[in-house]
Formats: sequence, C-alpha cells, structure tokens
Amino acid sequence: MSTKATYAIYLGIIAGLAALGLLGDRFMVYMGMRVMLLAIFALGYNLLLGRTGLLSFGHGALYACGSYSMALVNLHLTQDPLLGILAGVAMAALFSLIVGFFCVRNTEIYFAMLTLAFGMMIFSLIWNLREITGGDDGLVGISRGSVFGLPIVKDGQFYFLVLFFFGLTLWLVHRIRSSAFGLVLAGIRENHQRTSFAGIPVKRYRLAAFVVSGMFAGLAGSLGAMLQYNTDPFSAHWSHSAEPVLVSLIGGLQTFSGPLAGSVVFVVLREIIERYTQNWMLWFGIILLAIIMGLRGGVMGGLEKRLRQRAATRKGGE
Repeated sequence: MSTKATYAIYLGIIAGLAALGLLGDRFMVYMGMRVMLLAIFALGYNLLLGRTGLLSFGHGALYACGSYSMALVNLHLTQDPLLGILAGVAMAALFSLIVGFFCVRNTEIYFAMLTLAFGMMIFSLIWNLREITGGDDGLVGISRGSVFGLPIVKDGQFYFLVLFFFGLTLWLVHRIRSSAFGLVLAGIRENHQRTSFAGIPVKRYRLAAFVVSGMFAGLAGSLGAMLQYNTDPFSAHWSHSAEPVLVSLIGGLQTFSGPLAGSVVFVVLREIIERYTQNWMLWFGIILLAIIMGLRGGVMGGLEKRLRQRAATRKGGE
C-alpha cells in the first residue's frame, strides 16, 4: 500500500472519530476515548514488542508515571492540562531511561522479568508513599480546565483533545516505523547479532526504543487520569502491563494497524462480556485465546495474508 493511500485511510479514521464525537451519545463518546487511549498505549508499546522484539511487563508502571505526574502537577502546581501532560510524558521518559538502562543489556525472558521486577518496584513505591501518592486510595479531584481558552470539562469537549493526541500518535508512530531508526529496530528484531556485527550499537537503539515507547505510555496515562478524574496504584500493576501485549497479539504484532484493531476488539469485547456475567475474566480469556490461536498473525495480519493470497490467485488466473 502506498504512503498516500495509508494516510488517506488514517485520515478517514480520524474523520470518523470526529463524527463520533459530534454525533454520538455520551456512552459512545466515552467508549471512543477508551479505545483511543488504549490505542495510544498499544501503538507505543508495539514499537518495542512488534518492531524491536522486546517483551516488557513493566509498561503499566510507565503509564502510572504519566498519570501520577499529571495528577500531582494538576493538584499542586497548575491546572493547565498541557503542562500536566508534558510533565507526565517527561517523567515517563525519565523512568524509561533509568529502567531501560539496566534492562536492555538482556534479551528475551531476562528482559521481560527485569521489566516486571522494576514495574512492581514502582507499584510498591506508589502504594507506600501515601503522603505523596495517596497510597491505595490514589489521587482524586483532577480537573480538566481549558486548553488555549477552550473548555474541556465535559466529555464531549475532552474527547477532541484525546482525538488530537491520538492523531498525533498515529503520525509519529508511522514516521518512526518508516524511518531509518525504525528499520534498524526491525533488523535488531530479526537478528540482533548480525545487526551488531554491522557496527550498529544495538543496546543504544534498544534503549531509545524503550524510552520512546515509555513516552507514549506516559501520554496515555496522563490522558487517562484526566478522563477518570483520578489515578490509582493498580495502573502500575503488572496486570495492566498485559493489556498492550494482548492488544498487540489480537491486532497483529508485525502490522502498524494491529494495535488499532486490537484496541477496538479488546475494549468492546470486554464491555459486552461484563454486561452479561460476573465471571467476565474467564470468558474474556477464552474468547481472546480463540482469537489469538485462530489468527496467528492477529486480526490485521490475517486480513493482510488473505488479501495477498487473493491477489496471488488473481495473478495466477490471468
């Protein structure tokens, strides 16, 4: 698919989401924001897992760095949303740099376990520093205020701020994946030893990928705290870190659009199951397992494979 066609498709997605914000009811607007926030989280995460081949179980902690930094700035310094979001992204980047410095020296299961350990350390700190973080109660009373004089207090207004950052994330992640930096990350995923022999500092690129991915997690966390008007320590828990992993697997690890499709499936499916049963986690897990096992390349990966097969069949018929 050409670059122009790709941009046309994603402009169409943005236009459709804008129409949802203008015409949808309150519930649909809220669901749209949940999908976009999870997509921001997953798009950044997939730069690490899908593009670089590193599985992290500590991204929930980076999400929490963003949400708590945003909340602390909002409650104690200024209610300017953009400054709060900037603080959240900056703090997530700082923690990503520190955690990544120790983790990228290892690969595969060792990297995953180290990120899990650091993530649970941050969860424990948030839980125990009650004077700063509110402990198990979290931080409540976050206000949205206004952006450049435009109020974003109501969900219908805040929706378009989320949409702006979602569109920005789409553009940035697409640019990163198609850049020389993104191609090096793909080379590291395929064969990090050969990439190292070519004179490329593999550890530095892995660290850079981890920091960039963490910044998107911090952005999602900052916006998520504003959406819910609060934040709590369970946003740093390892179980929250599993969400972008599942979303990437559902949508397709090797595709740019995979996290988008996976976010829609994840949020909508969870919402539907929770309405019908208290044991939603059991049925949710069974359905997700069926999707992942049935579509090895994910929803978008399976779709792309079928489209290629159809194209090959047509050429063979000619």
